[in-house]
Formats: sequence, structure tokens, C-alpha cells
Amino acid sequence: QVQLVESGGGLVQAGGSLRLSCQVSGTMFSINAMNWHRQAPGKQRELVATITHRGATTYADSVKGRFIATIDNTWNTVYLQMDNLQPEDTGVYYCNGDLSVGWEFRRNDYWGQGTQVTVSS
Repeated sequence: QVQLVESGGGLVQAGGSLRLSCQVSGTMFSINAMNWHRQAPGKQRELVATITHRGATTYADSVKGRFIATIDNTWNTVYLQMDNLQPEDTGVYYCNGDLSVGWEFRRNDYWGQGTQVTVSS
């Protein structure tokens, strides 16, 4: 069984920073890529950042230059450093893993429970 556990959300003023973490735990898995999504109140969930196990990253236009995703393969943990946060960044942030799991290394998506980020103006 594989679990994704997020941490690091909170309340911050506009212009501030937060760092989110997402640790993948379990047995017999490998990370293909990890994604960060967010969902603002009343809006659809959107993809914010993707990072591969090799560290290649892509970002939504709305966060380019402000958010940086990193991966620590030793600890199976991904981070999302969020700088210059703005009120429109408010939402629940979810990590999502594209993982290969088990003896057959079946590829599937796994999700964390989400962490709230609130940016006040």
C-alpha cells in the first residue's frame, strides 16, 4: 500500500512564502513523476507543477517564476517552494503521484489528502 502525506500549508500574507512537502511511503514502488494541483473555492482543480523522478519540471503559467518544485529521491519526498504568494494562490493543494507499484510495477495515480493554503491581501 502506498500513501502520500502532505504538509506545510497555512496562512500567509500576500508576498510571503510557504513550502509544501509530500512524502510517499509504502513498499515496492517507484516514482515516475509527481504533480502538485490546487483547487480554489468554487473552481476546478488545476495542475500547478510537475516534476519527474529525474527532476525535470513544468509549471502552470500562473506560477512560473514564483513556485519551484524539487524532489528528494532518497526520502521519496517532493517539495513545492512558493514565493511571492498572492490571494489568487489560495486553495487546497494536492500532491499526486504517478507511481509504479508492486511486483508487476503497475502504474497508477495516487493522491494525498490535500493541504490548505490561504493568502491574505
